[in-house]
Amino acid sequence: MKVAAFSSILPLLLVNNASAFAPAGLNNHRYSSLKAEVAELESTIPTPEASVQEEKAVPSEDLLKESADDIKEDEKWQIEVTGKKEEATNGAVEIETQITDNKVRIQPGRFDELENSLAVPFLKRPSKLDGTHAGDIGFDPLGLSESNDMYTMMEAEIRHSRLAMLAIIGWPLSELIAPNWMLQGPNHLAPSVLNGFNPLTFLVTAGLFAGFGYLELQTALRPSLSTTLGKKHAEDMKDVWDYGVPGDYNFDPLNLYSSFGDDAVGRKAMRELEVAHGRGAMMGITYFALWEYLTGHPIVENNLLFTPNLLVPLLGAGYLSFDFFFDIKNDDQYLLQVELSSEGDMRLARLKNFFRLASKDAEENAGIAKEKADEAYVVYNDLKEKYENLVEKYTENTMKNIN
Repeated sequence: MKVAAFSSILPLLLVNNASAFAPAGLNNHRYSSLKAEVAELESTIPTPEASVQEEKAVPSEDLLKESADDIKEDEKWQIEVTGKKEEATNGAVEIETQITDNKVRIQPGRFDELENSLAVPFLKRPSKLDGTHAGDIGFDPLGLSESNDMYTMMEAEIRHSRLAMLAIIGWPLSELIAPNWMLQGPNHLAPSVLNGFNPLTFLVTAGLFAGFGYLELQTALRPSLSTTLGKKHAEDMKDVWDYGVPGDYNFDPLNLYSSFGDDAVGRKAMRELEVAHGRGAMMGITYFALWEYLTGHPIVENNLLFTPNLLVPLLGAGYLSFDFFFDIKNDDQYLLQVELSSEGDMRLARLKNFFRLASKDAEENAGIAKEKADEAYVVYNDLKEKYENLVEKYTENTMKNIN
């Protein structure tokens, strides 16, 4: 019945709709014949009374069974659709907003706009050295970053840096405080590959390197992403790679790692500092070894770095003062251009203002001091005059008694 009603109404709707979109030249005769066919179909639609009687008729068991199956199928379809909607909703919630704050995550490509290397301006910038990682200044003249895995190279550098920082302290200390029988040769050099070993120092050195080797075996290229620091590193480097930070042992008993701020920028700044000190230490320990090998004398002997003097502190103060006010810049035409930085200009202005105010205060204080000195001088003269009068009177009285 419903099918018949629908089939009778559908042509009418189609006809009316077609007439609305039909062009002006549509055949009116054809349109009239269609309306006549629709009227004939409408005449076959049963009246409402017949529909009520038909609905009172008891359907067959097959029809009821088929209807129940249809209802179950519809419910199942609705459940599936609802589940898909929930999955779509959950998926939309789980979509992570892109984070561009460098304090939350390290953003890759800090040097993408630079064509040449920052450290070696006459060379092209290596493609993998884009300033993302700590210590990256674009220095790779041999192209090692292109032919090797970046994480492996960074892991090797930080391990060598830490060993060098320990050695740069232990080497001179051993020559200063260790007994002579633990040192090498008549000049008492620190034991090393170039200076040689005695049996005891060889065993101690072999034991230390065995321990370092075991630590290397257990931790090399296995980032500790499940540790406290490892989770922070993974979040910091999420937009860069999935390896966290090389050299992470989750070791920070004094909580120094957050000295520059407990965020991605602060932690990267601490890594920058460690890499810079490590590179300096590697160059320093190389200098120690070569110096002693070539001269045969300990590094602590007649050396400015280990002999009390004023030159080294003055050089250090000069370097810090220079770095405090000036920058060295390079461009395509000139190298090593010394320029007053914007921060240095501000600091210099503050320093001049400080001295100006200090001189003004000193001048005012000098005027006040002069006034106070004049007042004190007047008081002194008054006291001196009174004292002289008392002495004179005392003398007169004394002379009268004598006479």
